[in-house]
Amino acid sequence: MTQEERLDKLIAYFMNEEGYLQHGLEGEGESEDEKKNRLRALMNVRPPRLADKAVLAIQDEYLREENRKKGILSPADLRPVADEFGRKEDWARQVYLWQGDITRLAVGAVVNAANSRMLGCFVPLHNCIDNCIHSAAGVQLRAECAEKAGELFSHNEYNSPTAVPMLTKGYNLPAKYVIHVVGPIVGGHMPTEASRKDLQDCYVNVLNLCKKEKIGSVAFCCISTGVFGYPSEEAAHIAVRTVTDWLVKERTSLQVLFNVFTDTDCRTYTHIFEGRANL
Repeated sequence: MTQEERLDKLIAYFMNEEGYLQHGLEGEGESEDEKKNRLRALMNVRPPRLADKAVLAIQDEYLREENRKKGILSPADLRPVADEFGRKEDWARQVYLWQGDITRLAVGAVVNAANSRMLGCFVPLHNCIDNCIHSAAGVQLRAECAEKAGELFSHNEYNSPTAVPMLTKGYNLPAKYVIHVVGPIVGGHMPTEASRKDLQDCYVNVLNLCKKEKIGSVAFCCISTGVFGYPSEEAAHIAVRTVTDWLVKERTSLQVLFNVFTDTDCRTYTHIFEGRANL
């Protein structure tokens, strides 16, 4: 089966599942990119439930091929901070900075900046990291998130507290696991001491979970700096200082990747690692 055939079958299944085909919404004449967006949008709004096993097999083949096309990277393909920026500290051999799409990383776990519902982003085609991770992982991820969130927080409403990480499988991502964590919401205002502590706890609690689960490498996104509005420069300083202090204290072999997406964030982390900004 070709990728285009898989794409058509998945669109038909998910549309029929919600009754869209009965209303003449087939989307005839769409380009391949338009079809890809349609599939992603259908996955984004889909409630947390599994699908027919045969359909899941098609979805898995489709998503894994799409992820392979993007190019998969592991820590072995990258230069640690020690080599990239000349840092002499012991932790610098375990820390990496990489700019790009976090769903390309073959690591033990990628960190998802989740919302309090812990079910992924339901806004069709939204470009937040929560949406991107769920879209690349497949519909199984939302189903597991619903199950795990119900066990951890509430069987009626999924409302995660800040800085409490939740571990799920990575499904069709190159990463083995996803660690979902809710960061502090600042909304563009000056962070309080409480929000600074919450952001620090996000990193510490994720690192402790990695140690507990014997996860060998983890890729952090820039927690809370998107729609949650935490000032990106301050967040970067907290992230680097917290992670490096933890590595010094715990003396583990955990590899930590700081994954950034914007040029601004990349410059900020670069300045920190070059020593032009104090940790």
